[in-house]
Amino acid sequence: MANENCLFCRMASGEIAVEKVAENQQAFAIRDINPRAPVHLLVIPKRHVDDARLLEWGDKDLLAGVFALATDAATAEGLKEAGYRLAFNVGEAAGMTISHLHLHLVGGRKLGPEG
Repeated sequence: MANENCLFCRMASGEIAVEKVAENQQAFAIRDINPRAPVHLLVIPKRHVDDARLLEWGDKDLLAGVFALATDAATAEGLKEAGYRLAFNVGEAAGMTISHLHLHLVGGRKLGPEG
């Protein structure tokens, strides 16, 4: 269910126009406006989920779609062979700034450890 005040829900519905790098039935990918690497995409489910703490077994198709799209986007960006990082921020302490589940896809350079 969409959240009318959520930026990502408004993008998913088309209310806010955004250039989508890739898209499938479950999710879409956009470029992060504050990239941490040469390639930094956000893979965003079309259905609103506040964050990963609310995921349940019934969300397996949504997650499969998110991860499949991440693979497609990484391939299109030329990262498949060299490698890339996938990360969910969960909650404010982890740096989550928009309360809508999204996966960061980061690559295009040697990445150091996180933490």
